[in-house]
Amino acid sequence: MLLRLLRWFCPVILLIAATACHYNPTDDYVIVEPVTLMPDQPVNDKASKEIAHGQYLVTLLACGTCHTDGASVGKPDMAYSFAGSSIDIPYSNPFVESNPGVLYPRNITPDELTGIGNWTDEEIKSGIRSGIDRHGKRLISVVPWPGYATLNDEDVDDIVMYLRSLKAVRHAVPAKVETGSKASAPYVHFGVYQSKKNLQMNR
Repeated sequence: MLLRLLRWFCPVILLIAATACHYNPTDDYVIVEPVTLMPDQPVNDKASKEIAHGQYLVTLLACGTCHTDGASVGKPDMAYSFAGSSIDIPYSNPFVESNPGVLYPRNITPDELTGIGNWTDEEIKSGIRSGIDRHGKRLISVVPWPGYATLNDEDVDDIVMYLRSLKAVRHAVPAKVETGSKASAPYVHFGVYQSKKNLQMNR
């Protein structure tokens, strides 16, 4: 009889203990609301239909969410529209690494010093569809190029034309932070979670 009771009670006790000790790693994070639809930036009336179509695609793909300062935390600074962001995107697991590797979305305006002004059309297309930068280096997959790989030639051409039509903005973003190194700026995990510790450090 005692053995039967123990067989029934032990799993219940273990379940209660597990529930009481349960740790949800997201408790250490706050949820942010990224801006996926940027404020309207009207295309010049004289712009071609290709540029207008490129703008439509860039809006649809939410490129401005990562490449505009503050947009990933719901506060876009339109003075830096598409000019890169000082808010990092981690590329290593934040639940494993206390100091994850982070990447700053780069300036994709036509600025020749800090943007893509010196890139050729083919280099930009390669960056979009295959994640290869102008130096032949593959971009980390936090950049969603795998999802853009199937864009057809016309679509990619129009995106390039639209990016070329943007106002050139001089804005250098910080270098990539390697895993294990401490980031000097806020970062957002999975597009929605920001570390409370990271947020406090960077206030």
